[in-house]
Amino acid sequence: MTLTDLASVGFDIKHLNHAKAVLERDFPQPTSELCEILLDFTITVEELVRRGGGEAPFTQRLRHAFESHGWPKREITIGKTVDGEERESTTHIIDHVRTTDAGLVALEIEWNNKDPFYDRDLENFQRLHHEGAISVGVIITRGSSLQSSLHQIVLEFANRRRITGFNDLAAFDLEPTRRQREIVERRLVGDNFTDEWSQAFVRDKFGTATTHWEKLLERVGRGVGNPCPLLLIGIPAQSVQQTP
Repeated sequence: MTLTDLASVGFDIKHLNHAKAVLERDFPQPTSELCEILLDFTITVEELVRRGGGEAPFTQRLRHAFESHGWPKREITIGKTVDGEERESTTHIIDHVRTTDAGLVALEIEWNNKDPFYDRDLENFQRLHHEGAISVGVIITRGSSLQSSLHQIVLEFANRRRITGFNDLAAFDLEPTRRQREIVERRLVGDNFTDEWSQAFVRDKFGTATTHWEKLLERVGRGVGNPCPLLLIGIPAQSVQQTP
């Protein structure tokens, strides 16, 4: 499997600093594994909207898939010595690292963090590449089609589940924030609860200041992460499944 297979089914794909050539030449097996994992990856809309602490179940599934294919979390420590004496050391923790004879591919998953996490990831890749510790950095995030479709996805969920008021949300372990309640109550006109709630929910949980494709492109457009070869992948709306 190749990156073309991902692009053909809607994934956003962007490669910088010759990342595509490096992956195809030196890392064909890790690239095939990456594509296979993402092509099999799905999210149910219930998982998308349910409340819960920590990582979402689908993010945990994605991490487990990478780990089972030999992409474990890894700490990479870079030390500086002068005349045999260690002067400083820096440890970088990477979500997933695929090790081969040709080198290391580092991968981070940014599903729904605050967007400054991109700066952290890209700057880590830059330093690790400069020191010769990694060959390529990969970031997986919400794609452009998914980000633009979130309101419609959540609205369809609310209509299918006949959510017409705040009390109906309890069955899905959803507790609107005070801000969401205030927004919905202020804008309610007649029976438009599902539309107003879905808009408020998406703005509050998946707002423009969170990690999604356009925010990632802003960073690399400014040169953050250069000159590390970078592969950026956006998960498409097609990965979200409405259940009966």
